[in-house]
Amino acid sequence: MKLVTIVGARPQFIKAAVVSSALAETGGVQECLVHTGQHYDPGLSDIFFRELAIAPPDHTLGVGSGGHGAQTGQMLAAIETVLQLEQPQGVLVYGDTNSTLAGALAAAKLNFPVAHVEAGLRSFNKAMPEEINRVLTDHLSTLLFAPAASAVDNLAREGIAGGHVVVTGDVMYDAVRHYGRRAEQQSNILAKLDLTAQGYVLATVHRAASTDDPATLAAIFDALATIAADRPVVLPLHPRTRAALQTAGLSDLARPGLRLIPPLGYLDMQRLAAAAALVVTDSGGLQKEAFYHRVPCVTLRAETEWTELVECGWNTLAPPVAADSMAAVINQVLAAGPPAPAPAIYGDGTAARQIARALQTWPC
Repeated sequence: MKLVTIVGARPQFIKAAVVSSALAETGGVQECLVHTGQHYDPGLSDIFFRELAIAPPDHTLGVGSGGHGAQTGQMLAAIETVLQLEQPQGVLVYGDTNSTLAGALAAAKLNFPVAHVEAGLRSFNKAMPEEINRVLTDHLSTLLFAPAASAVDNLAREGIAGGHVVVTGDVMYDAVRHYGRRAEQQSNILAKLDLTAQGYVLATVHRAASTDDPATLAAIFDALATIAADRPVVLPLHPRTRAALQTAGLSDLARPGLRLIPPLGYLDMQRLAAAAALVVTDSGGLQKEAFYHRVPCVTLRAETEWTELVECGWNTLAPPVAADSMAAVINQVLAAGPPAPAPAIYGDGTAARQIARALQTWPC
C-alpha cells in the first residue's frame, strides 16, 4: 500500500523516525513523507532529520509560523494538493499539532482513511489548541493507535471503540530506548556545559500559554531563577520563547545559575534529560521522556494529557500562576527525589513495530 505520512514539528520527527524504520523493516508499505514546515528553524528541524537518519521529505510545504487559523488553513490547502497528486491508500498523522489536524482534515475531505498515532489523549482543557487538534483528529480517524489504556477509555467515552482502536504503547518510548544509548555514547553536552550528572535541572518553556502572557512568562522565569540560585538550571531556548522574552522586555535574564542556551538536537537533549536531577517543562513529550529516563518531572501547567504520570507520582503539576508557588513545588520534588517503582504504563518499547504491522493490512 502507499501511505502518506505528515509531520511538521520536532516531536513528530522523533515519532516518525522509529515508525518509518519499522515500516521499512516490515515491508509492504510505500511511504511518502510530507513536512509541512511548522517547525522550520534549523535547530528544530534539520538537525533532527540528520541525527535520526530520517529520509529527506518527499514534499516540503514551507508553511512556517503564523496564527492558528492562517497556519492550519495554509497547511490544509497545501496538503490537499499533495494528496491529490500522490493518491495514497491511507494517511498517517502524529500527535496534536496544527500539522496533525490539517493532515487529518485534508485526508478526510478527500476520502482517504486516516491513522492517528497518540490517539485518545485528553487534557480536558478546551482552551489548549492541542486539545482541539487531538479531539478532532481522533474523530476523523479510522485507525487509532492509543499509547495507554486510559486513552482507550477516553475514546470510548466519545463513542470511538472497536477493532480500529489499537493499544500499542508509546512510540516515544521506542525512541528513547533506541536513541538514548546512542546519546550516552556520542553526546558530549555535559562536558561542553561543564555539568555533572544529577547536579542540575533541565527546563523547557515553549507553549503559547506560557509565552504569550508577559506576566506568566515573567513568573516562570522568576521561579527558575529562584531554583538556579542553589543549582544550575539549563534551559534550551525555543525561538518562540526568545521572541516572547524580547517582546515583553525580559531579555536581560543574566542571573546566576540560569543558563539559557540555543535549541539542542535530539541526542544532546536526551543526554541532558537522562542526567538531570529534575526536569521542569510545559512540554507534553518531555514529561514522558523524563519518566523513561527515570527522572522526576514538574510540569508548569494546570493539567496534562499524560495523566498516568501524575497518578503514579513521577510527574507533578505546578500551574504557572505565581513564581513562589512554582518554586516551592520544584524544591519539594527535588528534595523528595525519584519515586519508586516506575510502572510499565506505556508498553514495552515495541509500539513502532506494532503500528507497522497494523498498517500492512490497512485499510481493509
